[in-house]
Amino acid sequence: QVQLVESGGGLVQPGGSLRLSCVASGFNFNRFGMQWVRQIPGKGLEWVSHIFSDGRTEYADSIQDRFTISRDNAMNTLYLQMNSLKPEDTAVYYCALGTRVSYDRAPRGQGTQVTVSS
Repeated sequence: QVQLVESGGGLVQPGGSLRLSCVASGFNFNRFGMQWVRQIPGKGLEWVSHIFSDGRTEYADSIQDRFTISRDNAMNTLYLQMNSLKPEDTAVYYCALGTRVSYDRAPRGQGTQVTVSS
């Protein structure tokens, strides 16, 4: 059974940084692409980034050069380093199995709230 548990969200001022983590279990983590998606208040689910099993990464234009996705296969953990945060990054962030093509229907965790506000 796939289980994904996110952590690391919180309240941060504009321009600040946060690092999200997602611990995965129930499947062979190092064989799968993994992704981050977010739910912005009043909007639909938005794809943020993915990382393939070979380490290749891709990012949404809105967060390019500010966010970095990474993975530690030994620890079954996915990360999202978020720098230069903006108020429009405020959302619930979810880690999910797979890559962009399945972002809106992939198994995901319970989410972690990120609020960017002064």
